[in-house]
Amino acid sequence: MDKKKSIDTEYLSGFGNEHSSEALPGALPQGQFSPQQPPFGLYTEKFSTTSFTAPRAKNRRTWFYRIRPSVLHGQFDEIYHPGLASSPLEAAVVPPVQLRWDPFPVPAAKTDFLDGLLTIAVNGSLAGHAGTAIHLYLANSSMDGRYCFNVDGELLIVPQLGRLSAYTECGTLHVGPGEICVILRGMKFRIELPDGNSRGFVCENYGEPFTLPERGPVGSDGFANDRDFLTPHAAYEDGDGDFELVCKYFGHLYTSRIDHSPLDVVAWVGSSVPYKYDLNRFNTINTVSYDHVDPSVFTVLTSPSDTLGVANVDFVIIPARWQVAENTFRPPWFHRNVMSEFMALLYGEYDAKKTGFAPGAMSLHNCMIPHGPDAVSFEGASNDGLAPVKLEDTMAIMFESRYVLQPTPAVLDSPHLQNDYVDCWRDLTRRFSP
Repeated sequence: MDKKKSIDTEYLSGFGNEHSSEALPGALPQGQFSPQQPPFGLYTEKFSTTSFTAPRAKNRRTWFYRIRPSVLHGQFDEIYHPGLASSPLEAAVVPPVQLRWDPFPVPAAKTDFLDGLLTIAVNGSLAGHAGTAIHLYLANSSMDGRYCFNVDGELLIVPQLGRLSAYTECGTLHVGPGEICVILRGMKFRIELPDGNSRGFVCENYGEPFTLPERGPVGSDGFANDRDFLTPHAAYEDGDGDFELVCKYFGHLYTSRIDHSPLDVVAWVGSSVPYKYDLNRFNTINTVSYDHVDPSVFTVLTSPSDTLGVANVDFVIIPARWQVAENTFRPPWFHRNVMSEFMALLYGEYDAKKTGFAPGAMSLHNCMIPHGPDAVSFEGASNDGLAPVKLEDTMAIMFESRYVLQPTPAVLDSPHLQNDYVDCWRDLTRRFSP
């Protein structure tokens, strides 16, 4: 196949901006979007990820100028994926306890990104465009001649082990541990794995598209900055062959044989574009006086709900940072939360869990399930000196949602589930001394 693309290290900058890019000079029409005869015999196709009449500030759409229109996909046949699930789960069991899993191993058998998806938990309603599904991916091979698009939701991909390259209709995103990428609802893509073995997490967002959270009193520069979000330059694949196109639609997978690459967009203009972000560019906000602040100050992206201030799903990080608070228990406090929290450790050590939470491990603390630092962390933080200290080389992530997360039977029955997780609090003894 003849692949023509821009230089991999070049990106367009800015979150939600209307960008334009062309892999072939002159391919992008000027002065209008849909001329009677587009340049170079290309087809015009509009790609909308919001309704046509969404307010201007929220409206997202992109015009593609492609070699073949997307309608040339042929018939689809349903295929079975044993590890993949969608919301709602029938007869779901949601135990009212804290759940934690050791890292799942990458399989030895040849497994690509799509086949390596394993659903951890789901919530909300896929049909109602509310809620999310959280998946783990365990893969060792690239999607060779295989492409996918997901109509059920956008995909926020968080590598933990190994790099990945996401080839999309808009171009290519190269992402490694400590970075993320978002592939929009309905956008065609394939995933290549330059390092072989790869593991990471996927938030499949059924609801409103991810956006940057409001800053409020923080002002104009805190949290994630628009300019640090990167969108690829146009790149296209042009060639005939025997390829597979997989569609995830209403919780099911379907496959079609096609005779060309669907990543044949030569030029594009618009705001419905995939993007990447380096989590280490996040401008961390923290207390400089006393008390541990709410983790909402670490929100990178949010999918709003119909209730102001209550997220369909938030993407939160717990990054490297200075701790300087005076007379303060500095790790996260013991708490119960109306929101449900899925956490995973990308690298380093999480300051509230000294053991049992290795890189690649994950935990689930659902609505109103109490959680907090383990006994070892509690004792250390209660008695350590309070000199300023920098937590370095650490990155944990959290997907937090207004809906209870239903863990799948596959992970509840997994040998990687830590059945003794609750024991990490066993040594929190009575300290009351009136």
